[in-house]
This record gives sequence, structure tokens and C-alpha cells, in this order.
Amino acid sequence: MPRYLISASYASEGAKGLLSKGGTARRGAVEKAAADLGGRVETFDFAFGSDDVYTIIELPDNATAAAFALTVSADGRTKVKTTVLLSPEEIDDAAGKKVNYAPPGTT
Repeated sequence: MPRYLISASYASEGAKGLLSKGGTARRGAVEKAAADLGGRVETFDFAFGSDDVYTIIELPDNATAAAFALTVSADGRTKVKTTVLLSPEEIDDAAGKKVNYAPPGTT
């Protein structure tokens, strides 16, 4: 199943909610949302810096990952960035594909 790195930053209202309910409640909410979409949370960690949360989520496909990100962002309490993760085997597959490409200025 495809994996996605979700980086999240809380707006002030999101941070207030985190202070009120705690980190385990937030993880539980994300786990439930992922499960309801047919996926699962692999990791969920809080961090210092510009991003408050890093989570790796398995979801069925890109459209499902987009739906997850759009829903979370639409509320306004959390800003998310989604990065598609590729396995080493997927990179091996990509490296084996021939691509006919002309760099800028060569054609």
C-alpha cells in the first residue's frame, strides 16, 4: 500500500485543542481517520520547529491521500504537507525504465 509522509503545523486554535485534549488523543483521531479510509498510521511523532507533527500513513492511493489532506487543511486549525514515499524497490523499478529526455537547450 502506498505510504505518505504528512508534515503538519498547528494554527493557534489547533494548538489550543492539543493542549486541551493531549497528544495521544490527536494520534488516535489520525489513526481513526486513516483506518476509516482503508489505511493505517505507521508512525506519529510530535516535533520542535516549523512543523509540529510528522506521521507516516499507509493509504490506498493518491486520491485518498489528497482527500485526507484536504479535509484536515479545510478546518483551518492544521496546515498539512503531503510527501509521497517510495520504497527502495520502487526506485529500482524507476531506475530500470528508459526515459527519452532532452535537457533544456539541447533541442
